Amino acid sequence: MEDNVYEFAKSIAKEAGQLLLEGLNKRMEISRKSGPTDLVTQFDHASQELIASRIREQYPGHSILAEEELTENNGSTQWIVDPIDGTNNYVYGYPLFSVSIAIEDQDEMKIGVVHTPILNETFSACKGQGAWLNGDQISVTQTENFKNSLLATGFPYDEKLVPEAIDLFSKLARKTLGIRRGGSAALDLSFLAAGRLDGFWELDLEPWDIAAGSLIVKEAGGKISDFQGNEHNIYKSRGIVASNGKIHGELISRLS
Repeated sequence: MEDNVYEFAKSIAKEAGQLLLEGLNKRMEISRKSGPTDLVTQFDHASQELIASRIREQYPGHSILAEEELTENNGSTQWIVDPIDGTNNYVYGYPLFSVSIAIEDQDEMKIGVVHTPILNETFSACKGQGAWLNGDQISVTQTENFKNSLLATGFPYDEKLVPEAIDLFSKLARKTLGIRRGGSAALDLSFLAAGRLDGFWELDLEPWDIAAGSLIVKEAGGKISDFQGNEHNIYKSRGIVASNGKIHGELISRLS
């Protein structure tokens, strides 16, 4: 993938992030999508339209898959966009929300960018070129002892899956240093890539939640799989497990 595409992806993620920062000081129009906890605001839509319009202008032959009901099939190169990952956090001004942009070409993830506006941190990866945070290369931790690991997870919007998610949380909380529940899967994966976590799991995520973050983890030396330890597919896998690689086997076994 060309370097100018990589730089362009980072630039529009930051531009959307600036739009979101400005939106924090404005009145929010809040509605609900799949359930009572699945919020969406006018700034989700504004961020998505900004990103999509920039892509259309610069790369009119590319496809777009974005969270707020946007699918444009124009070619084998596809941009996968989450205009706000962590909308509930955003509504409250809680700083853990992000803009997530990934680029898939010929069914292979090539670029991932996760930008968190309040922290002014941009996590990024280009396949085969490592993972980066604001220009500095990052890598996963070397933690080997599961008891010394710090994990993160999230709870699904589907109410039927919440009891299972809570049960898994309870099982693992007693076996680790602790579990964080930040509210943005894209950031959880990025924090894992940067060595701020040792592992992450979550049920029932959408492609735009994890496309960029998964590549960033892999390029930082981490491992991604489904709950059975098999290769993860952002479109088909029921859940995702990510780690520094060294605790992956035990994390999988404890999620079983």
